[in-house]
Amino acid sequence: MNQITNNKQYNLEDRCFEFARRVRQYVKKLPRTINNIEDGKQVIRSSGSAGANYIEANESLSKKDFIMRAKISKKETKESRYWLRLTEPLPQEQKEQIYLINECMELMKIFGAILEKCK
Repeated sequence: MNQITNNKQYNLEDRCFEFARRVRQYVKKLPRTINNIEDGKQVIRSSGSAGANYIEANESLSKKDFIMRAKISKKETKESRYWLRLTEPLPQEQKEQIYLINECMELMKIFGAILEKCK
């Protein structure tokens, strides 16, 4: 994490950024099979989109817009988990795959809790 602040929204932004960064590092280490290339592209997109939409949520002009963006962040995180599960890492990268899948689960729970508080 480059810059950590005491504001919770920015800590989650940092966490999403770190997740997307680690996904990119993980994808670089995957064997270059057709499946991994295509699944890697998808997981890179969805992992980055989760954080980008959360940043947009924090800049939203209305509660309705915030909720929509937070829902998209949760959806993109869930999609990232799907693509990560489809990747076929080398044995030495399986721990990182499991870590990233678990991070998806944590982020989905966080976005879910944020959405529950908005009701």
